[in-house]
Amino acid sequence: MEADSTAQGREPELLRPSEEEERREKLEETRKRLCLDFANVSGTDVAVAQCYLAENDWDMQRALNSYFEPPLDEPAMDTMPPPVTETFVDLTGESSDNSVPAAVEKIGLNPQDDESTLSLITWNIDGLDLKNLPERARGVCSYIALYSPDVVFLQEVIPPLFDYLQKRAVSYTIIPGNTDAYFTAIMLKKSRVKIIKHEIIRFPTTSMMRNLLAVHATVFGNELCFMTSHLESTKDHGEERLNQLKMVLAKMKEVPESTTVIFGGDTNLRDKEVAKIGGLPNNILDIWEFLGKPEHCKYTWDTSQNTNLEARYNCKMRFDRLFLRAASAGGQINGQLFGFDLFFIPGAPLFSSFMLGLELISQVVEFCFIMSKTGVPKLLKQR
Repeated sequence: MEADSTAQGREPELLRPSEEEERREKLEETRKRLCLDFANVSGTDVAVAQCYLAENDWDMQRALNSYFEPPLDEPAMDTMPPPVTETFVDLTGESSDNSVPAAVEKIGLNPQDDESTLSLITWNIDGLDLKNLPERARGVCSYIALYSPDVVFLQEVIPPLFDYLQKRAVSYTIIPGNTDAYFTAIMLKKSRVKIIKHEIIRFPTTSMMRNLLAVHATVFGNELCFMTSHLESTKDHGEERLNQLKMVLAKMKEVPESTTVIFGGDTNLRDKEVAKIGGLPNNILDIWEFLGKPEHCKYTWDTSQNTNLEARYNCKMRFDRLFLRAASAGGQINGQLFGFDLFFIPGAPLFSSFMLGLELISQVVEFCFIMSKTGVPKLLKQR
């Protein structure tokens, strides 16, 4: 996503490391001060303050209006108890300072205004499991607010959760893949992502209401196509799952070469299934494989740590995957792996979802590939 700065025959001006560090520190201090001011005015704490400010692009007046003047036509999800004031996110389990800004500082992922990066989360939020759904819904919103991603891919969204997200995540446009039962959705930050169009491609032989949701958009003048899906579940439906994967790959290839395509979601894929079709096409990357197949964030489904499923068996699978087909011009990526974050919601025995996750940084996009559910609230970090 680099601007053409060579038209005048000179190299672009870049901030020196010290200047860039100073800019980030100023931004961090400004946002910490806003959180404290919001907390003082609203009588809440910095965790709640950070959620409302992030959802409203750090505009204090809009955030306060959102807090004090909620919509009158609250859906069924909003009959839940009032939001608790303790911090929803514990990324380290080590520090007594559990404020959201402090957590962000610990992991080095302060929200960025950098036009050269884009942050993305993909997450199966397990909406079909109705246990402790209100608490888990608030946990999902808190985690999204913590990272303030530009794009979010969601799977297993149900109508009450969708309505709740629409009312709380006001700084995002949310496009659903359906409106009944359960479905996928893509969230796009209004201030950074401009939508061109979207389409829903039905899988013709699915028995589980699965489809492919695609959104064409621009990010600071760069054309991107975002795709998400929840491929057919369980071992017995492997043939249908492969048919769906073939459709996904075909649709990725159909997008004009001038556009970067990013697919992410709960694929339910087994490695041997991908091998059956000869692997991915040469111009489509599996991001985890491209970054060297780091073992510590391989499994996004792990029943040995999965407290939500209460499974009596041990099974580890890499169901959640992220594919990238770079644009024909300037499509090289250079990634670094950061690890995965695990979080829990105090007072609720269930985690917000049943997946682990990972974060990937590249020249093209900053991937926050996060699905969370595990047993120990701590941060595993590798630079």
